[in-house]
Amino acid sequence: MKTPVSLLIVACLALSGCTNPAVREAEDLSRANRLPQAVALLDKAVQQQPGEPAVRAAQMRMREQLVQRQLLQIEGLRQTARWDEAASVLEQLRAVDPGNARLAWYEIEIARGRKQEGRLAAARADLSEGRIDRADAEAREVLAESPRNAEARRLIAQIAQARPLDPASYGEMGPAFQKPVVLEFRDAPLRQVFEALSRSSTINFVFDREVKSDARVTVFLRNVTLDEALRVILSTQGLDRKLLNESTVLVYPNSQNKEREHQELVTRTLYLTNADAKQVMAMAKTIAKVRDIHVDERLNMVVLRDTPEVLRLVEKLVAAVDLPEPEVMLEVEVMELASDKVDTLGLQWPSSVQLGISDATGQIPDRVFIGGKNPSNLRASIANPLAVANLSGTDGDVNLLANPKIRVRNRDKARIQIGEKVPVFTTTSNFSVNTSVAASVSYQDVGLKLEVEPIVQLDNDVSIKINLEVSNIINQVTGPGGTTAYQLGQRQTTTTLRLADGETQVLAGLINNEDRSSSTGVPGLQNLPLLGRLFGSRTDTRNKSEIVLLITPHVIRNLSLPEAANSRLPSGTDASPGAFSSLIRSVAKPGVVLAGSGAPQQGPAVPQRAVLRYELTQNVPAGGNATLTLRNEAAYAVKALVEYDAKLLQPDQPGAAGVPGVLGQLQIEVPAKSDKAVLLRALPTASGQVLSVGVISPQAIGVPAGESLLVVAEGVGLIQVEAR
Repeated sequence: MKTPVSLLIVACLALSGCTNPAVREAEDLSRANRLPQAVALLDKAVQQQPGEPAVRAAQMRMREQLVQRQLLQIEGLRQTARWDEAASVLEQLRAVDPGNARLAWYEIEIARGRKQEGRLAAARADLSEGRIDRADAEAREVLAESPRNAEARRLIAQIAQARPLDPASYGEMGPAFQKPVVLEFRDAPLRQVFEALSRSSTINFVFDREVKSDARVTVFLRNVTLDEALRVILSTQGLDRKLLNESTVLVYPNSQNKEREHQELVTRTLYLTNADAKQVMAMAKTIAKVRDIHVDERLNMVVLRDTPEVLRLVEKLVAAVDLPEPEVMLEVEVMELASDKVDTLGLQWPSSVQLGISDATGQIPDRVFIGGKNPSNLRASIANPLAVANLSGTDGDVNLLANPKIRVRNRDKARIQIGEKVPVFTTTSNFSVNTSVAASVSYQDVGLKLEVEPIVQLDNDVSIKINLEVSNIINQVTGPGGTTAYQLGQRQTTTTLRLADGETQVLAGLINNEDRSSSTGVPGLQNLPLLGRLFGSRTDTRNKSEIVLLITPHVIRNLSLPEAANSRLPSGTDASPGAFSSLIRSVAKPGVVLAGSGAPQQGPAVPQRAVLRYELTQNVPAGGNATLTLRNEAAYAVKALVEYDAKLLQPDQPGAAGVPGVLGQLQIEVPAKSDKAVLLRALPTASGQVLSVGVISPQAIGVPAGESLLVVAEGVGLIQVEAR
């Protein structure tokens, strides 16, 4: 027979032999952070031992750990835009768990991320080259696909800062439409005006068959772009345009039928992150007057169909309202401070004395017949002990503390309840043929109930509606039929307060103060001063409780307001929401009247300022040529005089005049928005000297009557002639 020690040794050896070597080795690899090798080892062990449950369980456990680790790696690489590494880990995940449900989703997200990165790079290039609308459209396309894309949000913020506040600059067309033009037509046919616009630019105009080419128009526009001039002419003639390509525009009547015929409609799907789809639908119908809109509440999605201008307006409106709601953390501390004190002092005398005839046992019965009894049985009795001295006192303090922390969304109610449910029984009797009694139970909440409703303000203040109720059981009452009810004490307060972020408010003063005094003793004698304590006992009870509430709000997240540039949006006209504005820049000088009404009435001319800049070669050898470069930034040609020392400099072109041998002057003319170069040869006599060249008396050429243009020459005209 084996001893207990030998049996224990055999059991330990058996248990140690039950652990598969492959499982032990895989666990060692897992602790060494080599999960792929551990999974490969267990896969091989399962193939060799397919019926071993311990190996199979270890394989499933290790495989699940590896899958979770790879998913975390893919998510981290995706967030940091390391797409190649994320794709590599995704392939490893496919090899470990080919049926994983997230494989297809990550494939789409990685491909989308690579594409979005290229689109954001193109949007940045467009922004740097001044194509603000194109950059904004690209960034918003990316943001519509990935609402949490931080790079897209950052680029949209940069675009908002770079975009001018002037509504007329929104929706500008390509560079070909930004060329400056000057239009002066009086009662001219519409076709002639467009021919002039086409000749002065590279834009082709195609007319709808219903456009009246012989309509008369009077227009005076100076210092405006082709885009601005086109919008003004079309708006005054009841026409509209459609861009066919970068250099071709279709002109058609601005009527409802023609809009349906020529306007391109776009369908756009917007997935909302925070805003409610029904509210967005109402906003789009009210403000943007969207033609067709569909709401999918399940996906919190809206589908819109309208012109690109209207959809662009809706996208900007949605970006302004699709913001996360504020959240606040409420730190609440509720204390109930209670104290009980009971003092009892005095002598307790018996409340009754008996006198009667006792029976055979010595007891005084309730009734007795005196005639048949011996008077010697008359007995008197009194409680024993005769008097009891009460010298007692109790003193207690209670401090009940609740310190919950609750996170709640803006304008939502949060409830905190601490206490218990007390059962209350109710019986119902049925006095019909067969009397029956039915009992039911209901529960009464007893304890502390706190309801709060925070409203987070934009300045990080928090307005809080507070409803505090504290109840406790005072007495148990027995009702008819033995039913049980309770007498409850209740204290309640309701208030609204406003606190700053992190500010603590104390609500106190819910005090219940109870003083009770009772006495028992010999009537008449217990009320004697001083000696009354010898003939009675007095009990003094003092109960006091107070509820104190401390509440501290901590704003977790507040509204991230959009930039001011995004809050002020051009909305087109009432007939064409989202259309381009017909306003032109303030520096332009327009004058547009209807045909046959005469020339426009203009007020006093306000002088405008233009600059004629010039640069001069700073160092030349004796006998070499210095170049004077003049740059005209005005919209008109400018003429000026170039002054130089005729003894030391000689212009390399005809037309020079002035005082021979002393002062030389050369008259030049620089076309509008152009440059011109003048060569000045340094004579041998100028060796080692510093020469001065000036540009004086600049004047604009061809300025219309009633308008003045002030031209200023700016530059440095010093030449250092090298010594021989």
